[in-house]
Amino acid sequence: MSETVFTYAAPALKFGTGASDEIGHDLRSYGAQRVLLVTDPGVAATGHPARIAEQLAARGLEVTTYDRARVEPTDTSLVEAIEFARDAGPFDAVVAVGGGSAIDTAKAVNLLTTNPGELMDYVNAPVGKALAPTEPLLPLVAVPTTTGTGSESTTICVLDVLALHVKTGISHPALRPRLAVVDPALTMTQPAMVTAASGMDILCHALESYTARWYADFDAKQPEQRVPYCGANPVADMWSEKALSLLAGAFRTAVRDGSDTVSREQMALAATFAGLGFGNAGVHIPHANAYPIAGRVRDFRPEGYPADEPIVPHGMAVSLTAPEAFRFTFAADPGRHLRAASLLEPDADLGAGPDVLPGVLTRLMRDIGIPNGLAEVGYGDGDVEPLVDGALKQQRLLATAPREVTGEDLASVFRGSMEHW
Repeated sequence: MSETVFTYAAPALKFGTGASDEIGHDLRSYGAQRVLLVTDPGVAATGHPARIAEQLAARGLEVTTYDRARVEPTDTSLVEAIEFARDAGPFDAVVAVGGGSAIDTAKAVNLLTTNPGELMDYVNAPVGKALAPTEPLLPLVAVPTTTGTGSESTTICVLDVLALHVKTGISHPALRPRLAVVDPALTMTQPAMVTAASGMDILCHALESYTARWYADFDAKQPEQRVPYCGANPVADMWSEKALSLLAGAFRTAVRDGSDTVSREQMALAATFAGLGFGNAGVHIPHANAYPIAGRVRDFRPEGYPADEPIVPHGMAVSLTAPEAFRFTFAADPGRHLRAASLLEPDADLGAGPDVLPGVLTRLMRDIGIPNGLAEVGYGDGDVEPLVDGALKQQRLLATAPREVTGEDLASVFRGSMEHW
């Protein structure tokens, strides 16, 4: 039998300039007294976390700050944060201030300070044991300072497992934040490349969820078999389409002029909408490919990110194979791909079939300074096999693709993504 049910869930949302000033009130409504604030050094340097901590203290809350979250978390960095929280706790609530890395670190800390076991017990199979939490988690308030990851809306925590050179994650509904506080004023400090890479994450969240396998095309599930990613559905479609429309008007401007308050607010809305869509429908091939691209980086150091070690930022890694991935998925639903292209570029010529959406994407990527394919971040033909192997480990994501995906298919996508223009 085919599936007849789709699910939808989202955190409570507080959006708008000044929203981050009200977190103390919200935490008080949860009965919190001792709060752990999680951030990273770059965001801490902006002063936003310190200001929020002072406002919490003014409400009578006791705040402990962990400011060593790693940009692109690893199993090692998450264990360090978990051990800090275990030693400093117990806490009544967790507040994450930063990009997806800080929010994901807070999710892992919340999970492992409330539930028994170790990190790899909860990491997705086949890398980890994929155990489900058995105890309730603390209220988590997620305060994004970048526009892109959508982590404030989702059930996912992403990490690099260093020994395996692979990016994977933890996925469970209990990880979803209780409250997302989206204050566009906090995003004004993003460097241009962070805006570009994070924005490509928004774009791929919206495109992948919009083109995902339709929920009714899956086999019917029992209630206990339901997972957060249930496939494209009418509610997620609404959020994805609106996110694409907002990106069409704001993305290039936000990268070109980071002080443009209107475009910053539209990007924050787009990130929120895309998160509310893909957090239920799911993502597929570009995100599956991004995990090994980021996990196997050798010496690429993009402007605007910490220069102390190589990194392919998540949104950039996702974007690098997106044009070829959507060329591959076009046949599954040409109408959806062309509709997405027209939302992103209203005057696009839709007569070129499978090349339309890839063309729209490559023009945008070139305009905002995204690297011209995998070769520019240090990969070559000799890397295709290990990249495919890493992507194939992301079966949770590939299961949402609108077409069956083989290793040969992925190899073709990687090879076609070495250079885009």
